[in-house]
Amino acid sequence: MNFDVLTELLAASIRIATPLLLVALGGVISELGGTFAVGVEGMMLMGAFGGAVTALVTKNLVLGLLASCICAVLLAAVIAVATVKFRADHMVTGLAANILALGLTSFLLRGLFGGKAPVMVLPTIGAIHIPWLSELPLVGPILFGEPLMTYLAFLLVIPVHWFLRHTQAGLTLRAVGENPEAAFSVGADPHLIRMTAVMTCGVFAGLGGATLSLQELGTFTDGMTNGRGFLALAAIIVGRWMPFRLMWGCLLIGAATALALNIQGWGLPVSSYVIQMTPYLIALAVLCGIGRKARMPAAIGKAFIRH
Repeated sequence: MNFDVLTELLAASIRIATPLLLVALGGVISELGGTFAVGVEGMMLMGAFGGAVTALVTKNLVLGLLASCICAVLLAAVIAVATVKFRADHMVTGLAANILALGLTSFLLRGLFGGKAPVMVLPTIGAIHIPWLSELPLVGPILFGEPLMTYLAFLLVIPVHWFLRHTQAGLTLRAVGENPEAAFSVGADPHLIRMTAVMTCGVFAGLGGATLSLQELGTFTDGMTNGRGFLALAAIIVGRWMPFRLMWGCLLIGAATALALNIQGWGLPVSSYVIQMTPYLIALAVLCGIGRKARMPAAIGKAFIRH
């Protein structure tokens, strides 16, 4: 492997990890508040759809990003109401939301464009080369020549970590995820906090979906998230619900995906189906090795009932 190939592989790993990291940051906020983030796959798909359609119609990437957040938050609101207000099972609700998003985006895509899915060629978020830093050997092209959403995703790790570990609101959120009754006894509203956390998760997942359609691929196709939301959940478990640790989990999955894509281009005698499975197999292997020791929030998935 020569120097240029290694540089491109590492840069691609970071770009591929970007949507996973955004979704994982949203998922950790939801789960620390006590709500399983199984529905992030559907939120991500809704975000990719909303951003793609809006950018196609308006030719405006800012409006596309805004629409992606709104679409994902709408689905997150459905999940929040079902799980918090009506105390529906979190896993079933999340999976139902994923299926709803898959069917709804396909239906709307055809309904909005005369009965057939259009071939979308979207404006995309280009790379931003930071002067001088991007010219550094090896690390320059890898770290300082990435698109806007990549910089945003990795910078967001810092404030999310600070919020969760060093603010009163973050402490209250984690308290609701551990013991909502105790949090309620000191004046917190577990229902409101959980619903806010799920909808905040929707914002992050929507941005992750927009990153996929408006930065990585420049198009939208049916089911284009292709399980990335579940990979983000795996990164959360591997990272033990800590933003910096889950960032490394996302980078590991990004590296595995980038390597798989490069292997296809090298013409090795390996089935393309096996290569496509590689990131998911690695995620499963890491979960089996590390995830067994992960301790999830004590009250996650448990309904809070006011007495």
